[in-house]
Amino acid sequence: MVLPLSLIQSAIDHPMLVELKNGETYNGNLVKCDTWMNIFLKDVICTSKDGDQFWKIPECFVRGNTIKYLRIPDEVIDLVKDEPVKRHQNFKTARGRGGARVGNRPAPQGKKPNKNQGGGRGGRGGKAKNPANS
Repeated sequence: MVLPLSLIQSAIDHPMLVELKNGETYNGNLVKCDTWMNIFLKDVICTSKDGDQFWKIPECFVRGNTIKYLRIPDEVIDLVKDEPVKRHQNFKTARGRGGARVGNRPAPQGKKPNKNQGGGRGGRGGKAKNPANS
């Protein structure tokens, strides 16, 4: 499976067409792309929304959330390496705000349980309530 950002990353140093949501188009060589799909182009030709005005720009930065679509050459698709999709398979290692203990694992060495903290089910702590005394 080809992920969009890996496809764009492999298009570095290749020509591409970028159309913005406002209708302007930018043709240039891709220099850089980040995780928000912000792109940096060089040797750019900008075309107005109507297509009647053109500007030649040495370099251009395009914010990712203004992009409508990207057109890249077919040869770039051949360059893309299939990356395994990283899933959160080991969800037990991720802890939320409360640092809940998973299963019957003991507390880390050197730390004593605090009597004033709540149970280990997440949350903000607080005094533990004893249901026997209620």
